[in-house]
Amino acid sequence: MERDAAIVRAVEVWFGANGRVLPWREESSAGVRDAYRSLVSEFMLQQTQVSRVLEHFEPFLERFPTVEALARAREDDVRAVWSGLGYYSRARRLHEAAKEIVARFGGVVPREAVVLRTLPGVGRYTAGAVASIVFGGREAIVDGNVSRVLQRVDGVAREGKEDWARAGELVAVARKPGVFNEGLMELGATVCVPRGPRCGECPLRELCVSRAQGTTSQIPIARVRAERRPLYWAAVVGVDGRGRVMLEQRPAKGLFASMWQVPTVEREDRMPRAAEVRGLVPCRAIEAAGRVSHQTTHRAIEVRVYRAVGLRATEGRRWVAASERAELAMGNVQSRIVLIGMGRAGAVQC
Repeated sequence: MERDAAIVRAVEVWFGANGRVLPWREESSAGVRDAYRSLVSEFMLQQTQVSRVLEHFEPFLERFPTVEALARAREDDVRAVWSGLGYYSRARRLHEAAKEIVARFGGVVPREAVVLRTLPGVGRYTAGAVASIVFGGREAIVDGNVSRVLQRVDGVAREGKEDWARAGELVAVARKPGVFNEGLMELGATVCVPRGPRCGECPLRELCVSRAQGTTSQIPIARVRAERRPLYWAAVVGVDGRGRVMLEQRPAKGLFASMWQVPTVEREDRMPRAAEVRGLVPCRAIEAAGRVSHQTTHRAIEVRVYRAVGLRATEGRRWVAASERAELAMGNVQSRIVLIGMGRAGAVQC
């Protein structure tokens, strides 16, 4: 118990002096965090680096400043503002969660983790983060950063469920559960990093078993990432005399659900041939414009970009001006394809 209290106190003090200044950590004059801003940040931070979230957080809040504003918004508008963050299902679930907060709780974000977990897209981690950081609830949180810190300080490689139990033991003795939780995340993100941890800067260096035993490089045990399955796109960029680009919307389910793209032929076994493309995308002629590679969590996408001459609008496709295109939900790879097809970018990996 004394060691646990020492760990908690060291993390709390360190975070108070070293925590990064981030927009979702802003507090009111009364020292209170905004629960809606915190919820938005937690959705954005899922599997996404802080640097990327910083580019999108304030623009999102400017467009949807309150949970009521988000709940009233059209799904297409939410996806459009989310564009560039990836994992677009998060935007849909955040939108759904906002609607439920308004409908069930009068626009007030619930305080209790058990209630938060009834909202779409809110799991154990997100519920614990909001409940502890915003409302001071004694809830544990565990992500990759927290697991790494806990396993190294104890000198034991553990399964995820055991990390949750260990985090619960520590938060139980924390004076400020939210500060401790945020401090653990910050420590793992900035000091106790996967490779080359800066042990000399760590507030837990005198308590860390892995540091004493020289096993920080072995803990936690690296997980073998599943190989990404290949996916092949032939994307056709057509521009009319008014500078408009032909676009279509992807299916409502699956990869890049409901996102906008140029007419695209997709295969899982090989790259579509030019003849196949011409058969499915009516036009007078096509010419190769470039290539682009893109990776998602589970897919490795190879794209062959074509420039079309005499592209004709068909059902489900329409001409879109640049001003309107900026308001549509298009991912990074789709936007890159348009630029390549218009001769404004080279083949890259994104």
